[in-house]
Amino acid sequence: MRILGVDPGSRTTGVGIIEVHGDRVSPVYYGAIKAGTGEFTERLGIIFSGLQQLIKEHRPDQAAIETVFVAHNAASAIKLGQARGAAVCAAISCEIPVSDYSPRSIKQAIVGRGGADKVQVQHMVGILLGIRDPIQNDAADALAVALCHQHTSQTLARMAMMQG
Repeated sequence: MRILGVDPGSRTTGVGIIEVHGDRVSPVYYGAIKAGTGEFTERLGIIFSGLQQLIKEHRPDQAAIETVFVAHNAASAIKLGQARGAAVCAAISCEIPVSDYSPRSIKQAIVGRGGADKVQVQHMVGILLGIRDPIQNDAADALAVALCHQHTSQTLARMAMMQG
């Protein structure tokens, strides 16, 4: 199974695809869609089409996208929400189911505590996926979203087996 992780941003959207074989997880692709600083609606189009292209190329089975949080101001949150919407629509248009995860739950799944910083997330993503070279922030965050989904899905499946 392949999982697409997305860390939405109005200028840079992190993307990461992992492949899961039982308990083994390996990176397939990671990087960023650079939407630039042009007209906002054009940037949304770049995010949408860039994700569609990656989905067609790498054929993930599921997508996981980080939810929006209000950090600086409402205007930033609205733009981030629209970038996230473009990502969700790209996955749905390619008939891929989408799951949502909060930044706190992603950090909890990857580092073990919801208040972890970006450096800790990057470090753990590298360890979990066997990536020795430094990973760009947005790509590491996207891989963390994919890993969070994989971990959550596995845990829910185990719980279902124990109950049934």
